[in-house]
Amino acid sequence: MTVTFSNARLLDGRLVDVTVTGGVISAVTPAGEVPARGEHIQLDGHLLIPGLWDQHTHFTQWAQSSRRVQLGEAQSAADAAAMLASYADAHPDGDLVGVGFRDALWPDVPHFELLDEALSHGDIGDDGPERRVVAVSADLHTVWLNSAALKAHGFREHPSGVLREQDAFAVIDALDEVSVETVDRWVHEAAEAAAARGVVGIVDFEWGYAPGDWLRRFAAGFDELRVSAAFYPDRFDDALSLGVGGGEPLEESGLLTLGPLKVITDGSLNTRTAYLREPYHGHTGDGARGQLTVPPDELVALLRRAVRADLGAAVHAIGDHAISHALDAFAITGARGSIEHAQLVLPEDLPRFAALRVTASVQPEHALDDRDIAERYWGARCAHAFPLRALTDAGAELALGSDAPVAPLDPWVAIAAAVFRTRGDRPAWHGEQTVSVERAVQASVRSSIAVGQPADLVVLGADPREADVAALRSQPVVATMLAGRFSFDVIR
Repeated sequence: MTVTFSNARLLDGRLVDVTVTGGVISAVTPAGEVPARGEHIQLDGHLLIPGLWDQHTHFTQWAQSSRRVQLGEAQSAADAAAMLASYADAHPDGDLVGVGFRDALWPDVPHFELLDEALSHGDIGDDGPERRVVAVSADLHTVWLNSAALKAHGFREHPSGVLREQDAFAVIDALDEVSVETVDRWVHEAAEAAAARGVVGIVDFEWGYAPGDWLRRFAAGFDELRVSAAFYPDRFDDALSLGVGGGEPLEESGLLTLGPLKVITDGSLNTRTAYLREPYHGHTGDGARGQLTVPPDELVALLRRAVRADLGAAVHAIGDHAISHALDAFAITGARGSIEHAQLVLPEDLPRFAALRVTASVQPEHALDDRDIAERYWGARCAHAFPLRALTDAGAELALGSDAPVAPLDPWVAIAAAVFRTRGDRPAWHGEQTVSVERAVQASVRSSIAVGQPADLVVLGADPREADVAALRSQPVVATMLAGRFSFDVIR
């Protein structure tokens, strides 16, 4: 299949014709210089950019999230319990899973008894309620269970029903309220929706074993996106058994590749477990500085193993102390990869990203979700929070993503957050850390518009450089091409 896009405007201002043949770009010439080949699509000066990537997702959870009870608007634990109870009344069968709550600023404390009482309307049998309820926090680092769910997940004697970090991850991974066939259908639908926003690829950090899930899906015909499927330390041997290095194809189409080893070294801001050099405001004693969940020597050992296997590494580090430890481990081992989130970065650590060639994989929308929580618990340290401009000025490579379902899987939401540092009427939060549209787009792609590059392309319906924050968040996309074929288009 050969397609020529005529009179395409590039972000650098050039007006060109771009020809695609066999899944790659075969020609880029000044507009009108040579006759169009194959199918001819006249763009009339519309912007053509490389295909967009979401470089941090939990894709299965994202596909499921819209079907779960939305708790993002809850202003208290009591609110969240009432929302779950209301949904339960309207949907009397099956377990309940709520998503998206943020408890860091709640005036009350979540507890399993609150869920038990709300969902039973005060009528609880001797053995407690039978219906299991699990509420997953927006940052995915906390789960709140009722007594039935606590029993089912092996936490019968837990004092509060609120589980954090590794215990929370285990519960999330075990949620199975729908069948694999249903989830895979939802994954297809979510991928089609992503393509409509210009997405050609994702990095999937889903818990469990993402390479295995995606091998199943691609064998069944999935072809809507490129997928880099990451894995966790407990599945290292399974990843090695695939017999490929990092970034190498796992199946015939070449769209599925083995992603990096993912290591979670600290917690999150909302859960107050991101690992800091100084305590969270108002916190004392053990845990006042958060949690370092992987000690430095263990992290070094894991990265060394990744190096020996020719695999990349993606190290989750949010707090400033965790980020310092992660950079130290990259320096010691020479591993290649990224620090995921990089939310609170010490000024002296900024240049180390470029020096070590460690990508800062960031999710700009989190800054807008977390600004009030950060101000309360990090205070003046917020001058170094989500430091996109500072990282860029220090020479770091940025990679933008969503951490979906923590934020929507929509690259224009992330780009707008990076460019404006607000999403409504509030003033920009630390506007000195904004970046340009061009820089944000560059951090959202993995290819370029040049001969020999993958034919992953997006046609835009408006110039994002002329958009205000609302327009940029809803940036119109009129076509998405993946490997030389259209995964979405309204122009033909």
